[in-house]
Amino acid sequence: MASAAREMIVDGGNGVRLLGYHSRQPLQPVKGLIILLHGWEGSADSTYILSTGRFFYRRGYDIFRLNLRDHGGSHHLNTELFHGALTKETAHAVSRVARLSEGRPCYLVGYSLGGNFALRIALRQADTPIDNLRQVFCISPALDPYKSTLAIDAGLPVYRRYFMAKWKRSLRAKQRCFPALYDFDAILHHTTCMGLTEAIMPYYTEFGGYRDYFRLYTLTGDRLAPLAMPATIFASADDPVVPAEDYRNLSANGFLRISLQQRGGHCGFLDPFPHGCWHERQIAETLALAEER
Repeated sequence: MASAAREMIVDGGNGVRLLGYHSRQPLQPVKGLIILLHGWEGSADSTYILSTGRFFYRRGYDIFRLNLRDHGGSHHLNTELFHGALTKETAHAVSRVARLSEGRPCYLVGYSLGGNFALRIALRQADTPIDNLRQVFCISPALDPYKSTLAIDAGLPVYRRYFMAKWKRSLRAKQRCFPALYDFDAILHHTTCMGLTEAIMPYYTEFGGYRDYFRLYTLTGDRLAPLAMPATIFASADDPVVPAEDYRNLSANGFLRISLQQRGGHCGFLDPFPHGCWHERQIAETLALAEER
């Protein structure tokens, strides 16, 4: 899959450009296109994205690995900073990528924050449909970003240090690309995700504060009630980032399926380690049933 990948700049609308990688099947008939969305401070080259892409590429699907803005070395492509509420540009890019399947079925798979984006794109289907997008699959999607941010800070220090190091590296990269626009030196001393979130808010003049910002992509309670296309969530009760009650308290919807496991951590589900991921096989079974119909 990696050797077959072709780098592409995808139109996100209004001048936004996102970086991605398209892997076409060389010979065999193509079953469809699977678009992969990584989590916060991950990338199209994150191990879990490469693993899932390889799994489905071997099963006859074309693969597109899409980077969110300011991820995967794409900081130079757009002057504005990334934030978690950029639904419109991500949905626009997904719709553009879906056209590459030339009418074949398209499926969207998102991890963590990428899963949150995938659910928001699914919610838009009623108003701005992507014609060949058939199903959405979300692995450990962050439903309440405020609570997830607090959970990272309150959890294992190694988790917090991991995310903080990657976020600060990303901000420094953005500053190097646009030194006349950004100078983050005065805020990079923060040691918690919430502290840095509060400190960076002045760079986002469209938000009144971090709570207003988080509300824009919170998907708890009845926010998924209008869902009008099949969406499956794979989640775990022992996820250190997303509380299990967020999944349990979602309003019932005939299109939404929640597979809540006792163990799996955050985007884990290794079974048996290290030979594969349980959720990959579950998605493959779902797609096989859909193809039979």
